[in-house]
Amino acid sequence: MGEFVRLERSEAVGEAGGVIATIRLDRPPMNAINAQLRAELQAAATEATEDANIRAVVVYGGEKVFAAGADIKEMVATPPEEMAGWADALSQTLRTLARIPKPVVAAINGYALGGGCEIALACDWRVASAEAKLGQPEISIGVIPGAGGTQRLTRLVGPARAKDLILTGRMVDADEALAIGLVDQVVPAGESVYEAAVALVRRYVDAPARAVRAAKLAIDEGLDLPLDRGLELETRLFVELFGTADQIEGMTAFVEKRRPRFTGR
Repeated sequence: MGEFVRLERSEAVGEAGGVIATIRLDRPPMNAINAQLRAELQAAATEATEDANIRAVVVYGGEKVFAAGADIKEMVATPPEEMAGWADALSQTLRTLARIPKPVVAAINGYALGGGCEIALACDWRVASAEAKLGQPEISIGVIPGAGGTQRLTRLVGPARAKDLILTGRMVDADEALAIGLVDQVVPAGESVYEAAVALVRRYVDAPARAVRAAKLAIDEGLDLPLDRGLELETRLFVELFGTADQIEGMTAFVEKRRPRFTGR
């Protein structure tokens, strides 16, 4: 457990003992991303990947803010020749987060800006409070997003909308974010964003974990492949699931007209 990032496990919520984990960002007042928070986020994402009992993940910054961006004071003090290593490390951390082979949702209160927005973009879904503000304001300080903002945002909302947000640096409110596909759910004021995010991923806790992993990999990796190669990847992953305990249980339960009990094996 780090100083600024914690991996917290729920009580068992699945029939096979699966749990929902929370990656909790906690660097008051704004969860600014410095080298230590980045390293602790990397460690938490790696642990969430490796723990078979964790079936889904919520990334949460607390009740007031998700993450308001990189620690600019630290960046200003970093010599230009060292910035490549800083940026590469953050990009790698967000790739690790994006590649957690389980459903991952960002629960967003307050600001998700710059690197904070990029953390949210690395998740599978984004649930936001009605008061949330999202954006990539890097242009206002003379740079561009450097940890996935130009790439993941474009894939999510399209190039024209991504250029609008990135070239102006403007923030969008929750309603606009929902309208353009930047977030997937808006939670009314007074209701818990965190509980809404948990509810979204709870349905996956008793799902066949290996099939969930294969489906997520096929979708995410397929986006960067020509169609023919994407189809080959899908077929390979489909075939690899045959002979697993969950495939046998799922098909047997179907034939026997009963509800399957998946174990993740």
